[in-house]
Amino acid sequence: MPPFRQYRLDLGAGPMHVREIGPSDAPPLLFLHGVLANARLWYGVAEALSKRYRCVLLDLPLGAHDEAMNASADLSPAGVVALVVEALDELEIPSAILVGNDSGGALCQMLVERHPERLRGLVLTSCDAYDVWLPLLFKPFELAAFVPGALFVVAQLLRFRFVRNLPFALGWLALRMPTEIGASFTGSLARHSWARRDVAKFLRGITPKLTQRAARSFAAFERPVLLVWSKRDRFFSERLARQLLADFPHARLELVHDSYTFSPLDEPAAVAEHIGAFLESVA
Repeated sequence: MPPFRQYRLDLGAGPMHVREIGPSDAPPLLFLHGVLANARLWYGVAEALSKRYRCVLLDLPLGAHDEAMNASADLSPAGVVALVVEALDELEIPSAILVGNDSGGALCQMLVERHPERLRGLVLTSCDAYDVWLPLLFKPFELAAFVPGALFVVAQLLRFRFVRNLPFALGWLALRMPTEIGASFTGSLARHSWARRDVAKFLRGITPKLTQRAARSFAAFERPVLLVWSKRDRFFSERLARQLLADFPHARLELVHDSYTFSPLDEPAAVAEHIGAFLESVA
């Protein structure tokens, strides 16, 4: 594993684990993952950018986290957005370049709407947007959050690698999913009732109304935006990227050709190269 600094933030809703790499006085990049992922998604990209940037990777309470949040915590999408803002405060980062993937990209869009002052810029890799949150194939997982015991059954099935590799699990999210990464994405969900409780709160709050509402704020966002989209993505079509490109006034689009949704795993060098070139051009 790269030489990340690891520590814990004690937030109002509970503990949040953080990985950080790069000079502490360098411009900050804040990386957000989606449901059933964690900071490991970004290791390769962050390591590649760490010579020039302070890369901060949050472990959000989205099912693959390592410690329970408070039982009363608001972990709806809006509640998790508030957690990200609180984490920035604790880290003494007034504003950062936000980098998001999958549901983490949707959270970034909500931050554009609700806290634009905390963003120096935005990088969205393949992610939910507009009328897509969650993609149709993952709707049963979302619905399972409403059925007592259903997430437990799903979680036990995900213990098996062949199940994780199926399209409705992780199979169509990454072309190259290392076994240990896939296991880290699903292990807490299988072992801990609190992980299922925490992610269920988030899943029950997901609705395209939130991404559609966030989209109405894009025209007023004057910061630079980079879209790094996977050409082979099975869930988030290039149509979404083109719509984002049209709606943000200062956006550019780069395509990653040999990747599914989890381009930070499939093509970390290409993603880092695009982000690095973008950051240099807007510095």
